[in-house]
Order: sequence, then C-alpha cells, then structure tokens
Amino acid sequence: MEAGERKERFLKQRQVLIFFVLLGISRAGSEPRRYSVAEETESGSFVANLLKDLGLEVSDLAARGAQVVSKGKKMHLHFDRQTGDLLLNEKLDREELCGPTEPCVLPFQILLENPLQFFQAELQIRDINDHSPVFLDKEIILKIPESIAPGTAFLIERAQDLDVGSNSLQSYTVSPNSHFHLKLQDSSDGTILPQLVLDKALDREEQPEVRLTLTALDGGTPPRSATALIRVEVLDVNDNAPAFAKLHYEVQVLENSPIGSQVAIVSARDSDAGLYGEISYVFSQASEDIRKTFRINEKSGELLLTQELDFESIQTYTLNIQATDGGGLSGSCVVFVQVVDLNDNPPELIMSTLVNEIPENSKETVIAVFSVSDPDSGDNGRMVCSLQEDLPFTLTPSVENFYTLVSESGLDRESQAEYNITITVTDLGTPRRHTQHNLTVRVADVNDNAPAFSQPAYTLRVRENNSPALHIGTVRATDADAGANAQLTYSLLPPSDPHLPLASLVAINPDTGQLFALRALDYEALRAFDFQVRAADRGAPALSSQARVRVLVADANDHAPVVLYPPQNASAPCPELLPRAAEPGYLLAKVVAVDGDAGQNAWLSYRLLQATEPGLFGVGAHSGEVRTARPLSERDAPRQRLLLLVRDHGEPPLSASVALHVLLVDGFSQPYLPPPEAPGRAPGAGADEPLTVSLVGALACVSALLVGSLLALGAGRLCRRGGAASAGGGSGPAEGGVAGQLLDVGGTGTLAHGYRYEVCLAGSSGTFKFLKPVIPSSLAQGEERVSEENPNFRNSFEFS
Repeated sequence: MEAGERKERFLKQRQVLIFFVLLGISRAGSEPRRYSVAEETESGSFVANLLKDLGLEVSDLAARGAQVVSKGKKMHLHFDRQTGDLLLNEKLDREELCGPTEPCVLPFQILLENPLQFFQAELQIRDINDHSPVFLDKEIILKIPESIAPGTAFLIERAQDLDVGSNSLQSYTVSPNSHFHLKLQDSSDGTILPQLVLDKALDREEQPEVRLTLTALDGGTPPRSATALIRVEVLDVNDNAPAFAKLHYEVQVLENSPIGSQVAIVSARDSDAGLYGEISYVFSQASEDIRKTFRINEKSGELLLTQELDFESIQTYTLNIQATDGGGLSGSCVVFVQVVDLNDNPPELIMSTLVNEIPENSKETVIAVFSVSDPDSGDNGRMVCSLQEDLPFTLTPSVENFYTLVSESGLDRESQAEYNITITVTDLGTPRRHTQHNLTVRVADVNDNAPAFSQPAYTLRVRENNSPALHIGTVRATDADAGANAQLTYSLLPPSDPHLPLASLVAINPDTGQLFALRALDYEALRAFDFQVRAADRGAPALSSQARVRVLVADANDHAPVVLYPPQNASAPCPELLPRAAEPGYLLAKVVAVDGDAGQNAWLSYRLLQATEPGLFGVGAHSGEVRTARPLSERDAPRQRLLLLVRDHGEPPLSASVALHVLLVDGFSQPYLPPPEAPGRAPGAGADEPLTVSLVGALACVSALLVGSLLALGAGRLCRRGGAASAGGGSGPAEGGVAGQLLDVGGTGTLAHGYRYEVCLAGSSGTFKFLKPVIPSSLAQGEERVSEENPNFRNSFEFS
C-alpha cells in the first residue's frame, strides 16, 4: 500500500506547469497564516481546518496534491487530505523546541502541486505551567563579617524555571527574622534576582549563624514553588574584600574546542594577610547549563570546559564569578563567553517534484522543485545553489529557501541527448561544506537538423577514355537526428547549364552517394563540368541540403606533336641559308611544334636524329632552336639535310619528325639560284630571263666597285685600330644596311628568318631582293660612310 501511495505522489508531481509556478510564487509573498496550540497537546490533536484559508473544497485537496513541508526532515504536523484538517504528529515540548525564546513559533509551508502554489504559515506553541522553580543549591551559605553595616545587600542564588511568561518565576519570600529582609531586583535579561538586605548589625558572639528559608514562586495557576536553606555564617572582622583586575571579561570559544580546554583565567587580589588574604573562586548565579559546561579552579581562577560547546544550541554564556577571601569578603566579575560558530553542518536538500524527460526545442519547462536548509548561522548558514557550468538549465529562487530547476528554451538533442545534472548546495562558511544531488534528464528527438555534407564542394578527377560505369567518387552527408530523421537519400539536381547532358554523364547511388561515369570522357572535348547533389532525410517534414560536385577530366597522352614550322606540306620547300662566315652558335632556324594534350603530355623536347655533317649543328632540347656548333670550313658540303625529332613527355611518349634543308653560301649578296635539278620554270618565265641576266651583271659590277671603295677607305682605319676595330665590330651586319623588317641583330649576332639570301627567279611577280652580305666591321664602317653621303644608294638594291 505504501508503494502505491509513493507511485501516486510521483505521478502527481510530474504535473507541474510553469504558469502555475509563477502564480504560486506570487501568492507566496503574502503574510503567513498563524495557528496556535498548547504544548504537551496529545499527538493527533486538531490544530485547524485549512479549507477556508486555502480557498479549496475537500474534493480539490487530493487533486492538487496538498502537503505540508517544513525546514528540516522532522515533521511536527500532518495534513489530512480527506478533511483538510491540520493535525499534530507528536506531543510538542515548548522548552525543548524553543528554550527561553518567546513566542515559540515553528514556520511551515503548505504546498499545492497541481498547479504549484505555496502558502506560508506559522504554528505558535503556547506555554503551560509544567515546570516548578528549582534551586540548584538546596543550601545557600553566606559568610558575613560582623562589621558589615546595616543596609548592605547580599545577592543570593536565584531559582531556575523553564517556563516563560506568566508561568515563569515571579517572586521570592524569606522566612521572618530580625536581621534581614528580602529585596527583589530586576536584571538586564528580565529575570528577578533576590537580595538579602541587612537590617540589624550582626554579633558573632551573640549569634554566630542565622538560618533562613528562601521560597521561590511562579505565576501559574495554581502557582508552583521551591525552597532553599540560607545559612548566614557571621565572620570575624575583615576590612579588605577581594578585587578583580577586570570586572568584565569577554572571550570567544570555538564550538569544537576539546573538553578540558582553557576558556579564561580570572584574577582577584586581596590586600589582607594570612587567612583574610586567601582567595577562592566560585560560580555565582550559575545556571545548570553553565555548571555542566564549565568548571573553575578555586585556587587559580582558571575557567575550563567540561563538555563540548554547540553553537546551534547555545550561542552565549554569562558567567558570574565570585572571589571570597578567608575573612568572608568577596568581589565579583562577569565573564561573557561567546561561542564561535563553526561550519560543522552540511546543507540539506529535500526534493519535492521531479520530471525526467522533455522534448528538444521545447519552451521553458519545470524540471524539479526542492528546498534547502542549514542549521549553522551567519555565513556558515547562508547557502548558494548552483549547477555545473554550460548546462541549459537555471535555478530560480522561490520563498523560504525553495528553488525551481527550469530548462532553457531550445534544448538540442543532437548536441546532447542526456544531461546529468548535479545540484550543489554550498554554504559560505570556512571551510565550505556542500551537498550534491544528481538528476538525469533525457531529451527526446525531433527532426530539426538538415543533412550536412562532409564538405560543401567535392572535386573528382577522372582520366579521359575511362571505361563506362566507372566509380569516380562518393559524396557523404550525415544527419545529427536519430531514427528515420537521420536516414538519407541522395539524388542529382538538374544542371544549371541546359546544354550539359548530365543524365548521360553521371549517375548516383541513392543510398550510398556513390557517383559513376556512364560513358567514356574526352579531355579535349570536355575538360570539366559541375552539378549539384541533394541529400534528403525521411523525417516529417523532410529536410535536405545540397553540395556542389566538380568533375575534372585528366588528360591522357593520346595526341602526337604537330610541327608548324618548317612547314612540311610544300612541294619544294626553300632551304635555310647559312653564310660560311657564321660563328659558332649562329641561329639557323627555330622548329615550332604544338601538342593537343595538356600538362606533361604537352611538354615537348627536340633532338637531332640525322645530319649531313653530324658535328656541325646542334638543337636546343626545349627551345627547338637550330644553331651552328662549330665554324664552317671549305670542306663542308654546300647542301645540308637535318632530320629532327619532336617528342612529348607523356606515358608512353609520342613523337614527330621534321626535315630541315640548309644551303651554305659565301655571302648574302649572292643570289640564290635554283639548282639544275629544280623543277622547271613556270610558264612565261623565259621572257624575263635576259632581264635577270642583265640585272645580275649590273649587280656584280656595282658590288665590285663598292667593295673596292670600301677597301680603300677602310685601309688606313684598319692600320690604326688594328685588332680593336675587329673586336668592336664583331660579325654582325652594320646598322642601316636594309629595311628593319629584314634584320635581326640581337645579342647573339644572328639573323631573322626573313633575312635570307634568295632570288626567286621563278616567281610570277619577278621581284628580286638582294640583302647585305656578311662583311668585316671595317668594311661595314666604310659602307656606313658611303651611305651617309648617298642615302639612296642601298635602297637601289630592292626593286621590282
């Protein structure tokens, strides 16, 4: 049956809503309701009916889960949900619960769980006269010198009464006598102190001892009383009473000080000698608690602990210490002992309501309602509730140390599906004490995460001429959700370029994201293409994301080099002209070739395969430039044929060959006449032959005159300059010889391809071009001077 009740309570606690939490907190700030009951009332007694105060009907109590909670674990009250009656759980003793404090009030709270609502209330325990006054000493001894003058007052031990108010100690009486009367004095703490006042001087020889009966009465109905015997011993004359060094001592003692620890040392002095100067120390007006807790050395005045102090029970002690000399004179002082609180009690946490699972992305939800308490005081009793860092939960303080644990909006199950919450209650004492309570809250999944690709863009490389259905790569996406919300399907989106036949190029596996090439790709036709891939989950509604895929087609070496120069399709190509005076390194020609492939497959290298004179020419491996390797000699054949190889760097390499025809000439002033084995002249060429012969003869005469003049003019200059003129002039042609488009005077002293000794006699246009021959620099300088005198001289060598 108890298990069923616990289950019912747990189910009711889960029904807490935030709206009613706020309503309950607002109601909790009102004035507390007060109820009262007399102490010693039997357990189960009726205290009050709460239906009217709560504004509820009997039928509402069970539905709203009404319960009574109070500070600490001990419950003094019981709430009957069937009737709404507030009953006592046990018989209450006001003196045990509150001690001398009046009024004696026990706070408690009434908690309604559904919706959550708090009501503050107090139970006042009324005192009854269940304790009689008690004298701790049944016999009170007063030693009074006979020299004491009448009117002197003597403080005597007071009685103790645990009741308060009108039931506490109210008056004292003393038996009739001729020497003393009783005087009552109010103390600072509200108690009544009895004093004996001497009415008549004492005479030790007449009466050495006086016996009196002291009666203490409380204010109860009927009153209770107690009696004690006062023995007055009359002493001999002593004219100096003990005097304390200080009338007030203030000490602080830690509550965990061990038994036997020294609290303080009081000291008094007496100027008398002998017996009258001997001082003894005793407690005066000491309560039972003081006598149980402290002990004083009669000779030294050392105050010691006889039991451990507990700040939570008693915080201060006021000790009256009397010093009496051997002559009966006495002096007194007060020792104020303040118990220093230590943080010796950890905080307590009592859980009232708890929820274990909430959906993600939900609004603020109440997870738990609990209360905390600490019996210590000051900073030791002040508490701070906290959670571990970086948790999406907050603690909201309520009333009377109640707290509400609320989740923040927007919990994300994908970030964390379960939270282990540790509520730590820490006091502010030294050292700090804490209590921890662990909770586990699970987050239920919703489809709030779209699939995410491993990268926003993929680059795939495929070698051209691939086989169909080749796996070229894989796109991968993940979904942070769970279950069907995380199951993905891949698909291709229509291309942005309407001319791209994507459906015939690529296909995708909808379950794995694998991409396949549907046909062989050609690098020279399509080097790269882009498309979008979509990944969608199976949630409701479904979420999706896209990624860009770029396919790069890698080149294969499937194209051989193609030679652009020299052209190989001419029926009778003109040979390259090489003057016999050319120095080593002379640029004869440059082979130009291209390759349709790319990258390494298009890197070309040149090599000389065959040559009429193997050591005469060399070719640049990367530039294709054909240069002379040594000076020419008369023994070199006038006609040279070179076979060059052009090869790429592919795997395997592809190559092409080209033939280069070279004609050695003595100087560029010689016309290039077709060899006898050349093809026949074109029709109509015979009519121009006499003119050609005449022109050649005229050109020979002019050249001879020019050479003679230049030799005569340059002879003297050559003698003066010697070798310096030869070194400065080099082998290059002089400036201003021919038109700019025919000369190429570079750092290497080579000629351009257009600067060529040739006379195309077979051409239909009949145009002759005679270019300057290679001559020594001194002759070139002479020619320059002649050119300055007659600037049209060289222009006459070009005519049509």
